[in-house]
Amino acid sequence: MMFICGNLSAQQSVRLNHNWEFLKQDIGGIWEALRPVTAGNPESVPLWQAVNTPHCFNARDAVDPSGNYYQGPGWYRTQLDIANPYPQGRTILHFEGAGQKTDVYVYNVKVGSHLGGYDEWTVDITNAVADFKQNPVFKKQFKGKIPIEIRCDNSRDLESIPSRLSDFCVYGGIYRYLNLVYTPALSLDKVFASAEVDSEGKSGRLSIKARFYNPQSIAGANANVVIIDPQGKNIRHSDTQLTSLNNDEAIGLFTIDKPQLWSPSKPLRYTVEVTVSTPDGIFKQTEKIGFRNFEFADNGPFMLNGKRLLLNGTHRHDDQAGVAAALTEDMLRTEMQMIKNMGANFIRLGHYQQSRIVLNLCDSLGILVWEEEPWCRGGLGGEVYQGQARSMLTNMIEQHYNHPSVIIWGLGNENDWDGDFQEFDKQKIRAFMQQQNNLAHRLDPSRKTAIRRCDFCKDIVDVYSPSIWAGWYRGVYSEYQSVSQTEFKSVKHFIHIEWGGDSHAMRHAEDPYQGLPKISAGKGADERAGDANLHGGDARVSRDGDWSESYICDLFDWHLKEQEKMPWLTGTAFWTFKDFATPVRPENPIPYINQKGVVEHDMRPKEAYYVFQSYWADKPMAHIYGHTWPVRWGNEGEQKMVKVYSNCDEAELWVNGKSYGTKKRNSQDFPAAGLHWLVVFNKGENNIKVIAKKGKTIIKDEISQVYQTDKWSKPAKLVLEKLGEENGVATVQVKIIDDNQVQCLDAANWINFSLAGDGRLIDDLGTSSGSRKVQAYNGRAIIRVESNKGKSVVGVQSPGLPSVFLDL
Repeated sequence: MMFICGNLSAQQSVRLNHNWEFLKQDIGGIWEALRPVTAGNPESVPLWQAVNTPHCFNARDAVDPSGNYYQGPGWYRTQLDIANPYPQGRTILHFEGAGQKTDVYVYNVKVGSHLGGYDEWTVDITNAVADFKQNPVFKKQFKGKIPIEIRCDNSRDLESIPSRLSDFCVYGGIYRYLNLVYTPALSLDKVFASAEVDSEGKSGRLSIKARFYNPQSIAGANANVVIIDPQGKNIRHSDTQLTSLNNDEAIGLFTIDKPQLWSPSKPLRYTVEVTVSTPDGIFKQTEKIGFRNFEFADNGPFMLNGKRLLLNGTHRHDDQAGVAAALTEDMLRTEMQMIKNMGANFIRLGHYQQSRIVLNLCDSLGILVWEEEPWCRGGLGGEVYQGQARSMLTNMIEQHYNHPSVIIWGLGNENDWDGDFQEFDKQKIRAFMQQQNNLAHRLDPSRKTAIRRCDFCKDIVDVYSPSIWAGWYRGVYSEYQSVSQTEFKSVKHFIHIEWGGDSHAMRHAEDPYQGLPKISAGKGADERAGDANLHGGDARVSRDGDWSESYICDLFDWHLKEQEKMPWLTGTAFWTFKDFATPVRPENPIPYINQKGVVEHDMRPKEAYYVFQSYWADKPMAHIYGHTWPVRWGNEGEQKMVKVYSNCDEAELWVNGKSYGTKKRNSQDFPAAGLHWLVVFNKGENNIKVIAKKGKTIIKDEISQVYQTDKWSKPAKLVLEKLGEENGVATVQVKIIDDNQVQCLDAANWINFSLAGDGRLIDDLGTSSGSRKVQAYNGRAIIRVESNKGKSVVGVQSPGLPSVFLDL
């Protein structure tokens, strides 16, 4: 955001990323945050640590296998040089998101508080700064700088949302960007740009309103609006003299013939520049908008700009290895580009308002959005709870009103899930859901409302998603279409949000259906209480399956082929793009990780990523299944299936220099859209290569796999070895073998890594190769060690097997 005052033009919004100190506990009083720490003085407690923002309390402990993550207060402090260049200007701290309750101090004066971890908010510190500059300690103790202290708290609180029963971590910290902002005496709080176009795209209408920040009660201003088309040409402008600055004031109304339309394939955006002038200064704000027309046809598909568009979607949480919720702009850009490269045109931002950076990327990349308020699980609290829900819904809609990517405001998730309160009253939940639905439509009549999984409220919202987990929590995946069609007929506007299942990265199976014969179709495909547990209840894949990448690729493959022949389907979004931390799944193969992502917690793609690419992506691609499957097994001479996921028209497979023929892609030929071959492997090393063609484009992929014919008995020993070292980081692998030294390729034993010495285990990443406690994948597990230029000993313990050690 660029602010301009008179002839002065400078970037007047600065990210406060550096020079912070952090304390992961509470303090006895604000004076403890102001007391200087003397180096080497053991009485200088508590001890603060230097950090940069964005920063999350739970960057590591959310995936620490030894116990649940920290939920409590934490403090940040810094000292700022503050010199507002505007006469009579305002100095503001702008939080893009901090969790979950936040108090802000200038020196020892509390200047603001906020409840809610996901919406943006500001604190005007102008007066507090001016007052502190009169304090003698300003120059003496703080050397002319302004001390800022911030307390964040993610403690459990029944009267706040989201519920701590939710299947994700409710993080603490300044985990989105914090900005120091200088404005003139009068500035823009928000600009609302409503872009409408008819379904044929012939006529566009753009109406613009402004809300002002006017603490000094300035009486009037001039508002200048300029509209710039996607090619950078100024096409409209207006000047308005305003004598009222107290409400949302109309500052522009424009008609645009044949506007260039925004769509996933061509995300064309117009620029709206609003400049507000008074004798005290000039404030300029820029917004990006798009013209598009969308409709959920009654009992039919989704329409964008007059044509059917199948919504091919996923989900995301603000959660990544090593940082938890504190993702940088570069991290967010990488993730959203990977989602687009996968071919997605739709995303549900579950289960809370997300960063403006994410929304900007959805706009520019062409990804339609369902964004959601964090009313998730637990029931319905009292007035504080409901007031927060109203506030967060309002803030989400107003702060993201201009984004052309947004088509749905989500009002809740799994609101039929009780547990936080003694009372669970469906009628009260219905009444509040109706209030929230009315509020959303009053704030923004142009978008739809939706919820997922709360059948007793499905008639309230515009679009509804039931719970359908065919082939995971209930039933078999082959009944997906029939179950979906039954649910489709029960509402006017149906969408399928959340489907898929867990997979343990690098675990593969020759027969992923072994152990599943007791699971039968016809008994529903919804998720029910207790289904996520790994014990008890009815037979189900989530409990009885092997969690292999082999199974989950088949499940995704089947769903995607079926969706192509469901002409009434609006769309779906599988759960979820990336593995994420959760406090309610300590028994998973990676403890405290929901493993339903198609990329790992550190963004490494699993095999399933390429299944989606093969159906959705436009750019030619080909991927042989098994890049992370070094050893296959079976009998000598036995035929084994090789699958290639590709969006090319045809592909030829070569194994050990022999062609196994060319096959045409046919999405309805399961699995892998017909690109599967039966192959006889050599014992030992095998080279596998595919050459795929799409028009004149040729795509190649190649892997090597060992074929093991030796049979193994029960696990008896562990073998620990160093695979290699690069840039001071060693990769260590443990194998599980039987008494005859044969690797047990179906072994899923628990592995516990430890280390003594100068090095450091690279763990607490929540990944299959970045956790010190992890289930083996095909009789092995990997971890990395940072040597720190010293000596270390790696240890591995597995229940029932002798421990082993390795000197590094």
